[in-house]
Amino acid sequence: MARRRGAVAAVAAALSSPALLAALSVMALGYYSTVFVFLDHWLGLGTTAGAAHAAAFSLIVAACFFSFLCAAAADPGSVPAAFSPDAEDPQVQGLKSRYCDKCCMYKPARTHHCKVCKRCVLKMDHHCVWINNCVGYANYKPFIICVLNATTGSLYAVIFVCDLLQTGHNFDILYVKIIHILAGVVLFSLCLTIGSLLCWHIYLMCHNMTTIEYREAVRAKWLAKKSGQNYRHRFDQGTRKNIQMIMGTNVFCWLCPTATGHLKDGTEFQNTNN
Repeated sequence: MARRRGAVAAVAAALSSPALLAALSVMALGYYSTVFVFLDHWLGLGTTAGAAHAAAFSLIVAACFFSFLCAAAADPGSVPAAFSPDAEDPQVQGLKSRYCDKCCMYKPARTHHCKVCKRCVLKMDHHCVWINNCVGYANYKPFIICVLNATTGSLYAVIFVCDLLQTGHNFDILYVKIIHILAGVVLFSLCLTIGSLLCWHIYLMCHNMTTIEYREAVRAKWLAKKSGQNYRHRFDQGTRKNIQMIMGTNVFCWLCPTATGHLKDGTEFQNTNN
């Protein structure tokens, strides 16, 4: 389902995106400082324990890098050229409101126009500058896997930073001490930032909601509470089914960013408020 945008186009987009290059640079810096600075200083890469930790951390970073590429190179979801709304469909709330004047075409439910990509994206969540791509129906799974791996890796690295803070170390060279401190601050900041992002998207996934829909739901929830009613997101199918709709029904494939065979065309979603 997650169609690739093409190798040449992906490379060209990467070279033209400073934010994407910055994300890859931070990933490389985090890997180098964790393995060759903190881990080597803590256990030593020549020891059995040090080599095992280095291999485990390298596996996490490799998985993060692969899912990052999948999210960046995949088409987030294009509206089929033959799509036309069904006037009798209860999900359609006014044909004019679902017509995109910029693309000159009708939009399915949950589809929004991205001003950066200049096109409509199926089940658009947001435009991510770090992958230089929209996060939508077709690449949301690799995106959230990338965030999960990045959180795991940064949390793993913070363990080595804690050892640096708790154990006395003699730094004979000033720039070595500066590198230790700088890398530690970056890794700890990444752990907090990416960890918060992961928690946010887990919440959205469990409620079958996008970032755009959450903003819309804030007002809808307030209006429902004001009128004495209980609000429920109209696409919420329950936590288990919500997760399966994104990650798939096979638990063993949840961490595989390319296992997206369960995705359909992204133009129809079951409405719980029918």
